[in-house]
Amino acid sequence: VQLQASGGGVVQAGGSLRLSCAASGRTLNNYAAAWFRQAPGKEREFVGGISTSGDKTDFADSVKGRFTMSRDNPKNTINLQMNSLKPEDTAVYYCAIRLFYNLRSASSYNYWGQGTQVTVSS
Repeated sequence: VQLQASGGGVVQAGGSLRLSCAASGRTLNNYAAAWFRQAPGKEREFVGGISTSGDKTDFADSVKGRFTMSRDNPKNTINLQMNSLKPEDTAVYYCAIRLFYNLRSASSYNYWGQGTQVTVSS
């Protein structure tokens, strides 16, 4: 499976961005998906996860209420809508998938996208 993340960019604080992750090589129907982020000098951290069917989501406290996730299984895409962005959201964002159910541990994920940079200016 190959994952291609896109949608990053530079935005002012309070703005919005929508990240997308497109999968190829396999359908995503049986894969839970997640977004992680990594800021310079920091460890990769869990941002949010979505179940295989898209009916359940889980978010880190730092983004809860501001970020949402969705997926379109027929189109093999996973989306992260980021609203009310803050400078501390600045990081490289990665999409990842694993079979069946979400975990918050990055080491649990088998497949990763290449990352897309999000920069939030104050």
